[in-house]
Amino acid sequence: MGKVRVGAKAIIIQEGQILLTKNQDSRGIYYMLPGGGQENGERIDEALRRECMEEAGIQVHVKELAFVRDYIARNHQIPDGTPDHFHQIELIFYCEILPGEEAGNGTDIDDRQIGVEWIAVNKLEDEKVYPVGLLPYLTGANKTPVSIYLGDIN
Repeated sequence: MGKVRVGAKAIIIQEGQILLTKNQDSRGIYYMLPGGGQENGERIDEALRRECMEEAGIQVHVKELAFVRDYIARNHQIPDGTPDHFHQIELIFYCEILPGEEAGNGTDIDDRQIGVEWIAVNKLEDEKVYPVGLLPYLTGANKTPVSIYLGDIN
């Protein structure tokens, strides 16, 4: 039985556009929020900052927690090479790009990642974006709940 992995994802919206990683597998192009797995001993906000640098070449300010998602691969159309027993808890945060930073080539992109792209929020449903269930919250069709991330506190 596999272990549950913890990951962090970033919602970065500027001027009506959202920053997404552009990925490709045998079924074609798809988009995802930047982010990835937390390493042992790493705070979740540190993990997200590291992942944004690795995937999009940007430094970010991690703001409030927006969503928590279970990703259990066997329940989804999974990208090529993902084991069906893969399970990740994803903490999805609102983030801001630090002044002077510009999204582009990351320092250590994922195997299926071919770039990053700004996509108009009101055009998200025209693209293959995962997780699909997040789209109504990003486009404003559903009201976003309020969450607070307290960090590593006593």
